[in-house]
Amino acid sequence: MVFLKDDERLDYLLAEDLRIIQSPSVFAFSLDAVLLARFVYVPIQKGNLVDLCSGNGVIPLFLSVRTKGTITGVEIQERLYDMAVRSIEYNGLQDRLKMIHGDIKNMPKLLGHGNFDVVTCNPPYFVTPSTGEINLNEHLAIARHEIHCTLEDAISVSSQLVRQGGKVAFVHRPGRLLDIISLMRKYRLEPKRIQFVYPKIGKEANTLLVEAIKDGSPDLKILPPIIVYNEDNEYTPEIRGILYGEK
Repeated sequence: MVFLKDDERLDYLLAEDLRIIQSPSVFAFSLDAVLLARFVYVPIQKGNLVDLCSGNGVIPLFLSVRTKGTITGVEIQERLYDMAVRSIEYNGLQDRLKMIHGDIKNMPKLLGHGNFDVVTCNPPYFVTPSTGEINLNEHLAIARHEIHCTLEDAISVSSQLVRQGGKVAFVHRPGRLLDIISLMRKYRLEPKRIQFVYPKIGKEANTLLVEAIKDGSPDLKILPPIIVYNEDNEYTPEIRGILYGEK
């Protein structure tokens, strides 16, 4: 039986039939992570995948039902890393999933260059302000602000880890779109697919999904939008299908 600590809870990933350890005061995954795990193209039968800024391991867990390949998660916060390890063990996925406790900037040296078919990353969204306060909760501050890694760090590391022709996928905020594209091209990652996520019809997009290919040729596709809520503030059929496996 899984050992829960402090205010942790064991949540059910319904569509995937998996369990995950979460904590409201430390870390709980958002819809962004779910969308990224569904958005990225992954090899079905085999492959080597790595997820950067893994948090409690939610993206490796989601990806485990889409591929039979091996998946490595990297998380700098020891508490989140520990939650991820226990979730992987609870689901009996130790043979294909593993976690590394460390700084993503050290991963090219540790894991080697060009050894991965797919890299995913749900990085901190916000530049650390030079003045003013950030979240007083250290765990949440590190997850949300570029305290330990910047967007450029994440893209540079992704490029080093992925093989030529391999895929790199990010979820981020639309306001950083131009930064993402320019940095990806700087590090030989050619954006190939972009999808915007809207909270409701008529609202501005608040989430961006982008996938690039290492040394790919220019040919960008803008995919149909994802709408999260309908006019009654209920999940749309597409989101219900993603979260609950409903058709």
